[in-house]
Amino acid sequence: MGEADQSMAHISAVAALDEPTRRRLYDFVVRHPAPASRDEVAEATGVPRTTVAFHLDRMVAEGLLEVVHERRTGRTGPGAGRPAKLYRRSAEQIAVSLPDRHYELAGLLLADAVAEAETSGEPPRTVLHRRARDVGKDLGETARAATPATEDGLLTVMRALEDFGFEPRADDPGTSIVLGNCPFHKLARQHTELVCGMNLCLLDGLLDGLATTGLTARLAPAAGHCCVRLDPATR
Repeated sequence: MGEADQSMAHISAVAALDEPTRRRLYDFVVRHPAPASRDEVAEATGVPRTTVAFHLDRMVAEGLLEVVHERRTGRTGPGAGRPAKLYRRSAEQIAVSLPDRHYELAGLLLADAVAEAETSGEPPRTVLHRRARDVGKDLGETARAATPATEDGLLTVMRALEDFGFEPRADDPGTSIVLGNCPFHKLARQHTELVCGMNLCLLDGLLDGLATTGLTARLAPAAGHCCVRLDPATR
């Protein structure tokens, strides 16, 4: 799986927890000292067992949880009964945070840029910007491939930004987009110029990958928003 595919899978997993009941079930399972059964989750949360089963299996499919089979009776051999289907936190490292943060992607981009710069002799920031733009373009192309051809371009870019956790909001009557969340918030506060430049290139690549948005990314720092906003390309 490529870096962009891994990022999209990660985004999908985190997005799966936007549903309040599912998030409540997830929180119970990951805090439980041992793998939990459907009955245990249903009893503890007050959610019907069939609903619990649906949400737990959805989280397994997203890589948030994993299934183990154990006999709770302690008996083995004939007559011991079927092992119970139990759920526990997945071994995969999926960072779940609200608002959405993607520090792992930032770390990978920064580390890869330093490693390539040491080999190529290019300035690390030049490499970082190129790599961020490439990842953004891959994300944009992936989102475009999953979008109906008839969908409005502005809606397409809003959906892609929402999936990545930018919390987009239409502005200036619906032609510009401001971003309510920065997925690299803490890093951007500590290393503003470096991280905001990387973020600008990521979003520039995302728009390039989406191809039909008519928007351009530009730096426009503002309190309570991401440092990048998207304006009509003709502005």
